[in-house]
Amino acid sequence: MDDVVSTVTGDALLAFRKKFYFSNDMVVKVPARSDRACSPPPGFVTVYEFSLREGLRFPPSPELSDILTICGVSLAQLSYRAMSIIMGLIVLFRDRGAVLSPDCLSRMGRLIGDTQGRISFRSKWLDIRTRDPSKSWISDFFYMKNDWNLLEKWGKLRELPIFLHLGAEDLLKILKFSDIDTLHYEVRYLSRYIDEEYLFKVGLSTQAGRSHTQMLKKSVKKSAAFKIIVEDHIQEARNHIYDVEVKALEADCMEEGFIRDFMKGVRAVQRKTGSDIDGLTPSQASRDPSSDSGGEEIESELQKAFSLEEVEDDIDIL
Repeated sequence: MDDVVSTVTGDALLAFRKKFYFSNDMVVKVPARSDRACSPPPGFVTVYEFSLREGLRFPPSPELSDILTICGVSLAQLSYRAMSIIMGLIVLFRDRGAVLSPDCLSRMGRLIGDTQGRISFRSKWLDIRTRDPSKSWISDFFYMKNDWNLLEKWGKLRELPIFLHLGAEDLLKILKFSDIDTLHYEVRYLSRYIDEEYLFKVGLSTQAGRSHTQMLKKSVKKSAAFKIIVEDHIQEARNHIYDVEVKALEADCMEEGFIRDFMKGVRAVQRKTGSDIDGLTPSQASRDPSSDSGGEEIESELQKAFSLEEVEDDIDIL
């Protein structure tokens, strides 16, 4: 480990800032050729790129900081598998409304160190699957300013104490799982919990992640489409109301207007001729047509009709 030179460049750090959402006030540094992962400059911690891909975000979660402090190791000592499992469990516990304590972690497995100081994770009763690291992981490291009082130099692992009073049933209660099979399933596919949307969901990331953002975009598009559909239905309803109600009312008004104007003409003719018309009630005959408009026009038409009837009668008599 002492002879590995970092291959991270300034351009790579810029890409890390964008991809893993570093805040603008975070100070990062490209290691010199003489720098090594186990000996960062004073005031800095070593960060591996694989740790970022396995869910590490800054500032580090309190759960991770507590585990590192109790074990007496630095951030960079956690292997690919250890970082993946610890971050996955932190997210899983948070997603279930709980907190991953050192007690729970020690009940689920053991942190073990190798001769070079690298920390891994083993479990005798949980099948925890992790992704394979890239081949160049060992040289993909850089330095970040230590604003969180983390251990900077590599230390010797102090194993977490095993709490015999904490059993599998207690873990089920903490995680609110109904049976042990559910717990086995969740930890078997633990790597899905380090996706960006899960990190965002439990408060470890400030960004929603690409897939979550795409879901939000789809949701917005669906909302817009739904709005258009609703507006179309509203317009259809308006058209229906006009066709059924307004046109029907219009027809009634036209019919009523024709009858009213017809009666105006009848009353005017009756008044001038002094004759009675069959079917006309006294109340209809007594109405004053002078207050009605259009009576003269109807009267003229009725007079023509009466005159025509008289001629036809004369012709019939002959």
